[in-house]
Amino acid sequence: MTGHLPSCSCCGDSLTDERRIDIGFKLPDAALTAPEEARHRLGPSALLRVDGVGSFIRCLLPVGLTHATELVLGVWLEVDDDVLRKAHDLWEDQGYADLVFRGRLAHRIRPWGDDLLGAEFTARVADPEELPYLVMGHDPVAARVLADTWDRDQVLSRFPHQLPVDVRTGLGDHWSVVRSAGLTARFVDGADQFAGPDRSAAVTVFTDDTPGRTPEGFLSVTACRCPGQRSRAAAHRASVRRPPSRLLADPGRPRPGTARVLRLHGACPGHRRRCVLHP
Repeated sequence: MTGHLPSCSCCGDSLTDERRIDIGFKLPDAALTAPEEARHRLGPSALLRVDGVGSFIRCLLPVGLTHATELVLGVWLEVDDDVLRKAHDLWEDQGYADLVFRGRLAHRIRPWGDDLLGAEFTARVADPEELPYLVMGHDPVAARVLADTWDRDQVLSRFPHQLPVDVRTGLGDHWSVVRSAGLTARFVDGADQFAGPDRSAAVTVFTDDTPGRTPEGFLSVTACRCPGQRSRAAAHRASVRRPPSRLLADPGRPRPGTARVLRLHGACPGHRRRCVLHP
C-alpha cells in the first residue's frame, strides 16, 4: 500500500495519474559542470546559451510506454546559434506557432544512453502554449524512441524519483523486485535501495557457493548475518557471497546524484509551458 505519493515540482499537488508521467532535465549534460556565470538565459528559461558549450532549446520528448502510459521528457536540444536567435525572436510572437527547427539531443537517457546522445531530431510547436515537441528522429534509434511502445518497467526503473506507479526492477538473472509507488531508488555498494518518508528497504542478491546445500540451509546461513548474529555470521561468511562485479557495473540502476539533474511533474502542465521559469 502506498503511504506517500510524489509531488509535482510545479504546483505541489500529489501525482496520482498513472497515464502520463513528466520528467524534466534541468540542464543539458554538457552544461552541468559549467559555472553559473557561463549560463545565459535568453528571456524564457527554455532558451539557453552556455559559454564554450553551445546553444540549447528546451523541448518535449514523448515516449510511449506499455500499460497505456506516456512518459514526456523535458529535454534540451542543442542547436546552431542562428536557430537560437530565431527562436528568441519568435518566442513571444504569433510566429511561435509555426516554429520548426532541428537539433541534437543533449542528454544520455537510459535505457538508450549513448545511442541517443547527439541524435538529431526535428522539433515543432504543436500547441502555442507549450514547448516544442520532438516529432521526428533522423537516425534509427531516435526514430524508434518516438515510434515504438517501450516496456514501462524497463524504462521507468532507470529513474530514481518517487513515481506515481509501481515499477518492477530487475536484479540480475531472473530476479526482480517491485518498487512501490512513492519510493525513490538507488543502487549503492551492490544493493538496490528504496526509500520513502515512512519506510525503506534494501535488496541484495546472494549466491550460494556450497554444492548440494538445501535452500533451508542457505537461508539459515544468510540469517546469521542479521544484526545480533554477527559472531555466527563470521563463521559462515566464506560460504555465502554477493554476485560478481557485473551487478555493480549494471548501467540500468539509478546511482546516487542522478536525481539532482531532474524534476518530476504530473498532470500539471506548468513545466510544459513555453514561458516556464524553473531554475
